[in-house]
Amino acid sequence: MQLWLCPLFAFLLGSIPFGLFIAKAKGIDIRQHGSGNIGATNVFRIVGKKYGISCLFLDLLKGLVPVVLAINLVQIEGKGIVIPLGFLEPFALKLDVADQLKGQLVHVITALAAVLGHNYSPWIGFKGGKGIATSAGVLIGLMPMAVLILVIIFILTLVVTRYVAVASMVGAASLPILTHIGARFHKSDDGISLWDAGTWNKPLFFFSLLIGVLAIWKHRSNIRRLIAGTESKFVWGSKKKSEIV
Repeated sequence: MQLWLCPLFAFLLGSIPFGLFIAKAKGIDIRQHGSGNIGATNVFRIVGKKYGISCLFLDLLKGLVPVVLAINLVQIEGKGIVIPLGFLEPFALKLDVADQLKGQLVHVITALAAVLGHNYSPWIGFKGGKGIATSAGVLIGLMPMAVLILVIIFILTLVVTRYVAVASMVGAASLPILTHIGARFHKSDDGISLWDAGTWNKPLFFFSLLIGVLAIWKHRSNIRRLIAGTESKFVWGSKKKSEIV
């Protein structure tokens, strides 16, 4: 049951357009203002700072919550759980290392379902945000150290280029590289790297590659503006922000 319920729950939770609801509570259809995006940055710019931050937090949780549930419900022997939920232990499906690929696939498909739910919500005509915040949420659950490194890469790129879109795309392109490096340097208990042992998380790598490409694809309008020289630059301390979510 856990094998299909986790992705289904992830898609349904991910599809909730929190940005749209938050803006509508203030009498605003966020799709008719600014960039027309339902993500946190457009809410921040159009509705206000506290509403944008709330939207960012909720969109991040849409990714984190289903992944944490999936990791707790489909457990792999010897693999630590970042956020253990003890009350789910009686319902957990426990897999041994020999069958770990099944568990990895469930975790990754759950994560992908959450991002796709956000990006292509059926409640708003299969449209949505760019998936950056929701992707960050799923990555916190799957590979938290990578998120820290990606934040550093994002900030450094933003400082150098002053384009939020470029910083977002560089971060997205860096994700599969970081996943590959992690497989190379992460060692098992016997001191052998997961890559050399052939036990590295292959579904996670392909997932990181897919959501990296998807994030860049969702920024194609920004790419056109960058080529045309019309993309807005990020100005520190300014109320005007480029869209990243």
